[in-house]
Amino acid sequence: MKAGFLEKLIERLGRIGPEEVQNYFLRLAQEKGFLETVFNAIQEGIIVTDAKGRITYLNDAAGELFGLASSDAIGKRLDERVRGLDWESLAQSEGPVTRDMEIFYPANRFINFYIVPLLIGHREAGDKIGKDAVRDESFRDGATEQVGHAVILRDITESRRSAQETIESERLNALTLLAAGVAHEIGNPLNSLHIHLQLMERKVRELDDNARAELQDSINVARSEIARLDSIVTQFLRAIRPSRPQLHPENINAIVEETVRFFAPEIQERDVVVEQELRSDLPPLQIDRGQMKQAFYNVIKNSLEAMKRRGILRIHTDMNDTQVLISFVDTGGGMSAEDLSRVFEPYFTTKPSGTGLGLLIVRRIVREHGGELSIESSEGKGLTLTIRLPYIDKRVRMLEAGDSQEE
Repeated sequence: MKAGFLEKLIERLGRIGPEEVQNYFLRLAQEKGFLETVFNAIQEGIIVTDAKGRITYLNDAAGELFGLASSDAIGKRLDERVRGLDWESLAQSEGPVTRDMEIFYPANRFINFYIVPLLIGHREAGDKIGKDAVRDESFRDGATEQVGHAVILRDITESRRSAQETIESERLNALTLLAAGVAHEIGNPLNSLHIHLQLMERKVRELDDNARAELQDSINVARSEIARLDSIVTQFLRAIRPSRPQLHPENINAIVEETVRFFAPEIQERDVVVEQELRSDLPPLQIDRGQMKQAFYNVIKNSLEAMKRRGILRIHTDMNDTQVLISFVDTGGGMSAEDLSRVFEPYFTTKPSGTGLGLLIVRRIVREHGGELSIESSEGKGLTLTIRLPYIDKRVRMLEAGDSQEE
């Protein structure tokens, strides 16, 4: 909009004839359309609210960030359309406010909010709007009124995740330095305990039946705890020092079916239904069969433990242009947004007897294969875990002859 257009229009309000009103409205509509085109071309999201937090404008980028359509959002409070947004605390400041936030719908992203109060200045007492304007004592010299807020939204997901990956890498490097010592200091005593338990069992056989049964129960408990500690150490080492995958062409569906068969007794005991929808025309994948089977084992084990009796686990395989997708969908209790954001932290678990290393191992295996891992969940509504593995190393795209720009 040209500088001074509105000021000139306001000054001429008293002299505008009926025949000129339509022309000015057309001009304003053109200027409004021009500004909307400019704002929609901006990658940052822009939202404008009135003084009560109701949305009066949002550009296309803001709509995409929050999954909002202008027709549904205009006139509604921003905190009604963006669940979990504490608008009152953000809008109470008299000056600009900046805050980083994590959103989970329509996609998990990190957003920087920059909120600026919109102030309007009143004219000085005695100023006229046209020749017939009336004095208004409410127009005081220098007085301002807050009429709303402008919100600028910047997607900082990549930079935030890059920082998180750096922190995670440093944490894992520190754990790796401890790994050899932990394996030695804990592994050797465990082996010694196991040997002495075997010696104790031989001595127990010489006792009478009552004494033998009592001591055998204690030995069994000790052996069980040793096995659990050994499992924790093994998982710890796998999580922080995964071996380099030995890649061979494999049928991913066959690995899924083999892993499910391993859980057959537990599936039957829990009365769980496992539905497999495995696409038959998937290409062979260059993967380490043992490692991928371990990843599937951890995922299915988590799903079975998350579900009550008569739950349903759906395993689905599919493909797109460059990846094979393996999805595990369970009907368990799901995870809260807070727990979901911490699911890959070492030793974080929501289970009483969990180690907090299972999904960390899965992610490391998938990443070692050049793949991606994503989790979607709502508390009380189950969980969907999707593994994406590449089957085409797509580095360039060849153009058709007709696409050439050369003459």
